[in-house]
Order: sequence, then C-alpha cells, then structure tokens
Amino acid sequence: LRASPAEVAAASDVVFTIVTSNADVEAIALGEGGLIHGAKAGCVLVDMSTIAPGTARRIAEKLAERGVDMIDAPVSGGEQGAINATLAIMAGGQAAVLERVRPLLEKLGKTIVHIGPNGAGQVAKACNQMIMVANIEACAEAIQLANANGVDAARVVKALSGGSAGGRVLEFFGGKMAARDFKAGVEARLHHKDFGLLMNEATALGLAAPVAGQVWQQLNALMANGWGREDTSSLLRVLERGKT
Repeated sequence: LRASPAEVAAASDVVFTIVTSNADVEAIALGEGGLIHGAKAGCVLVDMSTIAPGTARRIAEKLAERGVDMIDAPVSGGEQGAINATLAIMAGGQAAVLERVRPLLEKLGKTIVHIGPNGAGQVAKACNQMIMVANIEACAEAIQLANANGVDAARVVKALSGGSAGGRVLEFFGGKMAARDFKAGVEARLHHKDFGLLMNEATALGLAAPVAGQVWQQLNALMANGWGREDTSSLLRVLERGKT
C-alpha cells in the first residue's frame, strides 16, 4: 500500500480513480499529497468519477503543466455492468492517450467511445443521467397508475418490456418498483448528486430543461424524505407520499 496519491503515481504509468465528488477528484489529483506531486511525465490519470465537465477540464489543464495526461472516463451500466465488465465508458481527452489506456479500459467495459477533448466524457455522462433518471421517474408514474387501477404492476412491466416502452430502465427499476424492492444497487443520493451537476450545467448554458427540472424536484423530495441511501426506484414512494 502507498501512503498518498503522489506515492501511487510515482510508482505507476496509469492511475485509475473513481470517487464521489468534484472535491474528491481535485484533492486526489491536485491536493496536498496529490498525484500531481509524484507523477512522472507521461503518466496518465483515468478518472472514472462523475464530476462537472469544467472540473475535469481544469484538472486536466493543471496536470498537463506537469506533462501528465488525463482521460475523463465516466461509466454507465450500474452494479451489474461493473461486476460483469460490460460498462459503457464515455471518454474525454486526447485520442492518442485514450488508445494507450484502451486495453485497460477493455477489462472494465464493453463499449468505449471517445467523445472529444477533456470534459467531453463528463458531458456525455450528464446526458446519460438526464435520460436515465427521467425514465426512472416515468416508470414510477406508470407504476403508480397501474397500482391505482388495481392491476398487477409486475405484469404491466412484463408486457411493456416487449414493446416500444421496453428497455433496461423499465425492466430493472420498473421491476423493483413492482416488487416494492427499494434496496439500493446504486444509492439514490448518487443520482441526486449527478443530477445536480447536469442541472448546474444546463443553467450555466441558459438551456431550457423542463422535464429535467421536474425530475430534479422529485429527487430533492426523495432526499428530503431520507431515502438517499435506498434505490432511485424510491421515486415511486415520493409520488405515494405526495398523494397522502
């Protein structure tokens, strides 16, 4: 074991990180004892965290001053994708640097796409979270409708999964809602954190995001109810709590 990120970097050609927040990545990369203080020129940081695009760009710029390369490589695929090494990896950074670390990324993911320069991977992840969590909310509203009509929600999920509404979100999250299984795979607080990042990005760019804005309010309600360490399928419970 090494005592600091700097010591890890000094002994490594490639360093992988995956932590929770902007501040965590900045501390590991640039802080006291951070890898910038130990990394050799040509070392590559592959950060698989979900952070703000601007933070990824800023860290990459600071590392580049020391001859250290960075790839922002957030992932999608959830717990099972990680276990089965089938993650989707969206990469930002120089194409040549990505090719250097691609053999390592292939040990973790099935789909590896170069999105563009540093920060672009994080933009793609924000798009992913916008679509996915909005779909989880749509599933919650659909399950609520099924339950209110007294029909078997699990059968509804099974039927819809074979049609145009079908997909991973419906099968996984809709299935959990139908079974009232709110035990976390990925904790809802992490989706809440990610959604905050994308809402900040949309606001900074002056973009209209009416659906995302409504989903953000539902996620805030989920957190206020103390369900942040449960599954994001708890969005169903937010609707039920609001009804009463």
